[in-house]
Amino acid sequence: MSTGFAALLLDWYDRHARDLPWRVPPSKVAGGVRQDPYLVWLSEIMLQQTTVSAVRPYFRAFVDKWPTVRELAAAPVDDVMKAWAGLGYYSRARNLKKCADAVVAEYGGRFPETEAGLRALPGIGPYTAAAIAAIAFDRPATVVDGNVERVVTRYRAIGTPLPEAKPEIGAFVGSAVPGSRPGDFAQAMMDLGATICTPKRPACVLCPLRDGCVALKAGDPEFYPVKAAKKEKPKRVGAAFVAVRRDGAVLLRKRPDKGLLGGMAEVPGTDWTARIDGATGTEAAPFRANWRAKGSIAHVFTHFELELSVFLAYVDAPPPPGYWWSNPGEIHSEALPTVMKKVIEAAIEGATQKPRRGVA
Repeated sequence: MSTGFAALLLDWYDRHARDLPWRVPPSKVAGGVRQDPYLVWLSEIMLQQTTVSAVRPYFRAFVDKWPTVRELAAAPVDDVMKAWAGLGYYSRARNLKKCADAVVAEYGGRFPETEAGLRALPGIGPYTAAAIAAIAFDRPATVVDGNVERVVTRYRAIGTPLPEAKPEIGAFVGSAVPGSRPGDFAQAMMDLGATICTPKRPACVLCPLRDGCVALKAGDPEFYPVKAAKKEKPKRVGAAFVAVRRDGAVLLRKRPDKGLLGGMAEVPGTDWTARIDGATGTEAAPFRANWRAKGSIAHVFTHFELELSVFLAYVDAPPPPGYWWSNPGEIHSEALPTVMKKVIEAAIEGATQKPRRGVA
């Protein structure tokens, strides 16, 4: 059964593989062209908790700036954080730089080819190690992401809720990995889940595995995968203070390297975290100014929701220690996370056009 499963899937993949900027198509792989481990690694790190459509422009920008792991290792960490700004889950960017440094310093710029060797690198966990080993080095690894979980739970009608079903899913995938083309097999499973076996309204009539799909025979593929009930996210509050110079420059500071949004740029604000609320009024402003309320913004993190009261003041003064003025033409290149972009946009609503263009 497993051999037939893989054969059907690979035959489909040869005809319908997605065109992705980090991927060598199966026709060229068959001709002896190898996947680039650097591109595979970079894409896998970027794709964690993120969609392909969101990753494409970031991936292209990264590769344009740093075409090899050696060039990425030589880049200042602040430049890497700036290039990552907006992609979220910022610990990935910090570990990306650490991993590049380690590959160059410890392995001469060549990625290890085994799962064990890859897992020893910063920021590479079991899934990512398996994906790189399979795709870049054609190792017979068990690669299971969200797309693969959906395909397998439907194909086998696995009723155990996620994440408890992961061992059963992994066991099936491991048994189905073919002796040849394991990298293409891993990518084919991902592509099938992304394009055919989609969360809603899967295109079952086009699926190469439809004849063996237990969920399709039962008439309810969308029932799978079964997921445990989500816990309600806690809600936190705080305040953010946007100081703008008359020329449109915005006052910024750098967050501590460790912790949430570590190493990113931000406007000054109160000390909210995932566990505690911050002050929400002007009494907590970083310095005296004519602060005006500009409403609030909401942002959803992985483990909590945040609402920030936003205040604006025009300030003409040298930046306090640890701060800098970011000019309107430069602020778009700062390492601003999405929550801070929302804050600045809310603050300048109805303000002069210079700062509005700077944030856009």
